[in-house]
Amino acid sequence: MEMEERDFVVFTDDEGNEFELDVLAYFEYEEQEYAILSDAAEDVEEDFEVYIMKVVVNGEEEEFLPADDDKVDILAEIAEELLAGEDDECDCGCDCDGECDGECDCDCDGECDCDCGGEKECGCSCEK
Repeated sequence: MEMEERDFVVFTDDEGNEFELDVLAYFEYEEQEYAILSDAAEDVEEDFEVYIMKVVVNGEEEEFLPADDDKVDILAEIAEELLAGEDDECDCGCDCDGECDGECDCDCDGECDCDCGGEKECGCSCEK
C-alpha cells in the first residue's frame, strides 16, 4: 500500500492556541487557488467539518485566508464534489487518480473499451 503525502498547516486562534489542519485538497476557482482543510486531530470519515480557505502565495510562503463571503456557497459545492469523487479510481493505469479527462495517453473515459478479453495484452487492467 502506497503512503500518501499529506500537507498540514498550523494556525493560531485568537487566544494564542495553536491547532493543526490537514489539507485534503487544493482546487482553483476563477483563477484563485483554494484549499479544503479539516481538523488533523479528527478522524476523517463520512461526516466531518471542513474549512475552505483562499491560498495566497507571498514569495515562497502560502498564506491561508478566509474565502470571500460571496463565494462560500459555490466553493462548498465544489469541495463537496471533490471530496465525494476522491474514492473513484480509474482502472486504466494512467495514474489520473480517478479524474481521467481524456488528456492523458490512455484514451480512457474511466472505463476500458478494449477487446483483449481480459488477457491484458493491450496493457490495460480490465476485468473483461
